[in-house]
Amino acid sequence: MARGGDATLLDYVDQGVAVDLTNQDGNTFLMLAAYSGHVDLVKGLIERGADVNKLNDRGQSPLAGVVFKKEDELIDVLLNSGADPTAGTPDAISTAKMFERGDLVEKMSK
Repeated sequence: MARGGDATLLDYVDQGVAVDLTNQDGNTFLMLAAYSGHVDLVKGLIERGADVNKLNDRGQSPLAGVVFKKEDELIDVLLNSGADPTAGTPDAISTAKMFERGDLVEKMSK
């Protein structure tokens, strides 16, 4: 549901499913939705208390994932929701540098 952007997922969370539930790889609903580019679902998960800094089992953060996927709107959503650009390995700033996104490096370094 998270990968597909299915907003029904929010109903499940509202009924008691843990908002930070992880799959076998440690990916939360937020990580999967963000990596797949689903802005509205990401916003809904954050509104319900999703941890924007929760790393998966590979040490990756949702913010670094959306930098990698070039999801600029989601970068802003996560940053505005308190995502730490230095969390994870590689962190979001290092990922932006790797892709020569000086604009993002500057935005995240403030």
